[in-house]
Amino acid sequence: MKIRKVAGIIFLIGFIGITYLLLTNNISTFDDFIYKHVSSLRNDFFDFIFLFATRMGDTIPVIIITMCLLIVFNKEDRYILGSSMIITLLINQGLKYIIQRPRPPIEERLITQDGYSYPSGHSMMAMCLYGVLIYLVNTKLKNKKLKIFLKIFLSIVILFIGISRIYVRVHYPSDVLGAYLLTLLILIINITVINNHIRGNMNDKDGNK
Repeated sequence: MKIRKVAGIIFLIGFIGITYLLLTNNISTFDDFIYKHVSSLRNDFFDFIFLFATRMGDTIPVIIITMCLLIVFNKEDRYILGSSMIITLLINQGLKYIIQRPRPPIEERLITQDGYSYPSGHSMMAMCLYGVLIYLVNTKLKNKKLKIFLKIFLSIVILFIGISRIYVRVHYPSDVLGAYLLTLLILIINITVINNHIRGNMNDKDGNK
């Protein structure tokens, strides 16, 4: 529990810091530095890889994967995933509307994308969906080798979707980093609240026996 609190504070401070730098127009140096290195990778091979990765974070694939998981999950895990996805989506759309950061110039993009830029919706939903899976794998899977493999694989998926948004130039690096930090904070709070609620109900049932 203490580790979660410390991590939550770090994620909150990080997100607030990035948002402050953005609102005060002091984030461009960071964005330019990261984008320079990401854009240096551009070629036909990486175009294919990152275009595929960014499409995996589109609304339809995310909805399909989420619905399939909700069907096979038990009640507790279904509630964690469903509530986390809804909360993340609402917060993302709310912040986009409030901050209204324009996306990178159209001429630099590899795909067409409407809407505001901060924080990255693809990055937030990817971190939420696959972050919940990492949590469930870590807490419920007993096979250590499989657990390590799945955690690494899911982390790579999250990372690739975020980088892909920078690569195709529909988001600034700070959009992605801010999205990651905020979503991790959301997951920590939501999972902790749900677990405490479940434990409280179990204690009440035990006390009534």
